[in-house]
Amino acid sequence: MARRMMTKTRLPLILVVPALLAACTTARVVEYPSNRAPSTSSRTTAAPMPPATQTPVTTTERVSTPKYGATYEVQKGDTIYHIATTNGITPLDLALWNDVPPPYIIHPGQRVRLYPRNGRAPPPPPSAVAAAPTPKPATPTPSSSTTNPTPPPAATHPTAGNLSWRWPTDGQVISTYLAGEPTRQGLDITGSAGQPVRAAADGAVVYSGAGLVGYGELIIIKHSGGWLSAYGHNRKRMVSEGQKVSAGQQIAEMGRTAAPRDMLHFEIRFDGKPVDPQLYLPKK
Repeated sequence: MARRMMTKTRLPLILVVPALLAACTTARVVEYPSNRAPSTSSRTTAAPMPPATQTPVTTTERVSTPKYGATYEVQKGDTIYHIATTNGITPLDLALWNDVPPPYIIHPGQRVRLYPRNGRAPPPPPSAVAAAPTPKPATPTPSSSTTNPTPPPAATHPTAGNLSWRWPTDGQVISTYLAGEPTRQGLDITGSAGQPVRAAADGAVVYSGAGLVGYGELIIIKHSGGWLSAYGHNRKRMVSEGQKVSAGQQIAEMGRTAAPRDMLHFEIRFDGKPVDPQLYLPKK
């Protein structure tokens, strides 16, 4: 009899513990991709949507592929993440291209661009242009340009204007920027948990949160002239949205949220497009 009474007494406690754990796991809401296929009622102009049976693309599989001139009409239940990955675009790019402010709320009937503001399609490759017949070139002389070919023009990049960039933290660069590679749109700088992460230039915080998958605890600062800087994988964020910051001011503590080790993921963007930070940071 005593054993039966003890069993009945312990049963409610066993049921309460899982309920408490479930309550703890719902204390924070982060926007993750939905498992549903694109709505068949979604309407895209100027460029077709991928088939509903196609597996959604994640930001670690490909770089953003703009669809110049195309827009998408938001349907009920859509998120920035869902629209972006369905169209081969990273969520951060899509939000920046459409000036969608944190916490990245969109509404049914709203149209979003699938390309950067003022974006234009790149010129067709030379093979796509019908070339006019050209006369057979004359035999070059020893003094012709074949002996001293003219070097191709150097690649250009946006100028920083009056911005003075500085390194956002101390540590070793373990991954550098590589154009066209989605997992290398900035620098990965390793360090120790809790070490200071600082603003790379004067500006104002436009995002401080963990709503973009893959970046962990993320801070985005807007600078003058169309420039942005992003700081990901932080352990602790120390600034809030709308706050003005100065170059060198501590804004976070280094961590490993959404990363395999303690590190800072740092990006510099111009008009929403990532650029190589090492072109603007002081030489080490």
